[in-house]
Amino acid sequence: MQAYEALLHATSTHHAPGMLFPPMIRKCPVDCFPDVLDALNDLKMAYPKTTSKRRQELKSIRKLLER
Repeated sequence: MQAYEALLHATSTHHAPGMLFPPMIRKCPVDCFPDVLDALNDLKMAYPKTTSKRRQELKSIRKLLER
């Protein structure tokens, strides 16, 4: 338990709080997949909207990073 507390303390931030997942509390890792998938589906994630101008800016930035 002390190791879990140390792990959570070392990795938790205000924006990304640490949490224990079912595999960490002695369950089979496969048991948590439906819960994780449900949580991800509930987020209703989508790609951000963009413009052609912004796409051109991103292409320019990408070229700079590839150097």
